[in-house]
Amino acid sequence: MKNKRLFYGIAFAVLVIIEFIIGIFVHDGFIRPYLGDIIVVIAIYAFVRIIIPEKYVLLPLIIFVFSVIVELLQEIHIVDIIGIQNHFLRVLIGTSFDWKDILCYAVGCLILGIYEIVLRKNKK
Repeated sequence: MKNKRLFYGIAFAVLVIIEFIIGIFVHDGFIRPYLGDIIVVIAIYAFVRIIIPEKYVLLPLIIFVFSVIVELLQEIHIVDIIGIQNHFLRVLIGTSFDWKDILCYAVGCLILGIYEIVLRKNKK
């Protein structure tokens, strides 16, 4: 179990670094808005798996629902409602709603669902 936590910890760190690199250096119309949203749900998955290292079949679905809730909160401008001024937190939570983001979260969670199925089959 310790090896799994280490694996997911490293995966999370690498994915967060990739997200920061994309956020700082990539200003295009595909990687930043679409691939970045796919990677973010995978990073969330890796973070949760540090805490819960055993497979959890519904985890991709739970992450998708969480991501959709965050996206819906962006629609009502939650960062302005609760008065967040910190630039980092505003970027982390997000400030603009987009249906395409939800589609990207779905793609990322579909990848995670397939990964969970593969893990389950390899465990048997």
